[in-house]
Amino acid sequence: MSALEGILAIWQREFIVYTRERERSISSVVTPLIWLFAFGAGLGASISISGLNYQQFIFPGIMAMNVLFTSMFYGMYVVWDKKLDVLKEILIAPQPRWVAFTGKVLGGLTICAVQVTILMIVGALFMNIPITPMSYLFALFGALLFGVGSASLGLFIGANLNSPDSFSLVMSFVMWPLFLTSGALYTIDKLPAYLHAVVSVNPMAYGVDLMRGALLGTWNYGPMLDVGVLLLFGAVFFWLGKSAFEKMNLG
Repeated sequence: MSALEGILAIWQREFIVYTRERERSISSVVTPLIWLFAFGAGLGASISISGLNYQQFIFPGIMAMNVLFTSMFYGMYVVWDKKLDVLKEILIAPQPRWVAFTGKVLGGLTICAVQVTILMIVGALFMNIPITPMSYLFALFGALLFGVGSASLGLFIGANLNSPDSFSLVMSFVMWPLFLTSGALYTIDKLPAYLHAVVSVNPMAYGVDLMRGALLGTWNYGPMLDVGVLLLFGAVFFWLGKSAFEKMNLG
């Protein structure tokens, strides 16, 4: 079996698992909708930002949140696969371990693409988000570019942990600060200096900015800087995740 065939086999397995877990599929879409229709619509009744109601403004940020949560929690399956010896069967195959890692990253990106597409359909139908074929492709590109780094980060953490409880604690410690300091829920131009510095080194802030620019035409950093930072984020954590898989001891 070639490396490409191995990657496609892992990708297919991950996607089949996702389609069979209906509760996971439904909850991963319902959660961002709650943010949009409850939190966003509630504040949106009294807040307008750059001519947009608050629900429209946070829409790209909630998309980025969905990518972050979905792709990073994807690492949980590495922990469970280790406990059930499924991962051992995969990694003892006559393929380099980076093949399994790459297949899992692609599986996570496919799931993110499905969920982001559903959210953009909802945004166009119910929130007056001006989605065109070009803006859809640009926003999807931004989501997947951010997803490479966040999926790799989740898999990197999962490869280094053996307990689902430990994984959940670490995920909460990593995900919520990334989300809350990304500018997903607020503008960043009037932040205090210390918080502005934190946002500027948060890779999710550039993912939010790229998706917001693609869909709403408003930018904080610009597309070139956004893409550059996300490429660096993805490359660093893809390498770290691949290295963690190669060093992983399955007992």
